[in-house]
Amino acid sequence: MSNFALLFCFAFSTLSSCTALKRNDEPIIGVLAQEVYSPRPQNASYIAASYVKFLESAGARVVPVMINKTLEEYKTLFNSINGILYPGGGVSILTSGYAKAARIFYELAIEANSRGDYFPVWGTCLGFEELTYLTSGKMLLSHTNTSGVALPLVFSNRSRESRMFKGFPSELLDALASEPITENSHKWSLTLAIYNSNADLRKFYKVLTTSSDGINEFVSTMEAYGFPIYGTQWHPEKNTFEWTKPYIPHSPLAVKVTFFMADFFVNEGSYSNVLQNVTDSIVFVSICSLMLL
Repeated sequence: MSNFALLFCFAFSTLSSCTALKRNDEPIIGVLAQEVYSPRPQNASYIAASYVKFLESAGARVVPVMINKTLEEYKTLFNSINGILYPGGGVSILTSGYAKAARIFYELAIEANSRGDYFPVWGTCLGFEELTYLTSGKMLLSHTNTSGVALPLVFSNRSRESRMFKGFPSELLDALASEPITENSHKWSLTLAIYNSNADLRKFYKVLTTSSDGINEFVSTMEAYGFPIYGTQWHPEKNTFEWTKPYIPHSPLAVKVTFFMADFFVNEGSYSNVLQNVTDSIVFVSICSLMLL
């Protein structure tokens, strides 16, 4: 049996038994910062408030994961949080401080989950794209006409039995499949054809949904088979917490999508017992850092 297969089997057994782990009802989720377009001495990176609100709405405490820190600083933070969210944005998934930090936390999460810990990772939009690169080691994205548009989802055959969607009410799944209530703000996508042609992605991720710009069918939601790693090319947080663009859906069902997605990921973080030594002072210092971004 290959090393990958052994790793996959061990991780899958850990995922299957996650409900047997002691719950942590005060999960702390990190949100990765990224470079600003015009950095200034006291303003070199940012985290959009909607991601913080997204996680807090489901009961998580949120701390920033700053860019351009040392490996030891990242390891210390990793051991003090219960999961991490890679947000959307406009920086490079190859060379930015965002990309470098994302790689470190991705590798730490793979290691932790492989030894029986439970550390979830979520990527939204740019974060989704980052995950495809970290897993495949290749830039596999294609240009699509998906910047500023709301779309419905096309569910795969096994999506409703997925970890992500199995707790969704049928009314909400039907709305996601029939109404344009997922906001897309990306120019790059992982087409279904490219996903199917790449063995690393096929072995690691299950495609839960696809979407289309009218020409290209692309992967819009995925989850890893053997690890608590999830990605949405669309923005679940915007429906409830962003109001600046006319194409962001705010219908009652669109708002419910936000809360069900947030609840799912924060609940994943509640199975993480990585932080046993976190103190209130760590949370306080991190929250102050978030306020000063």
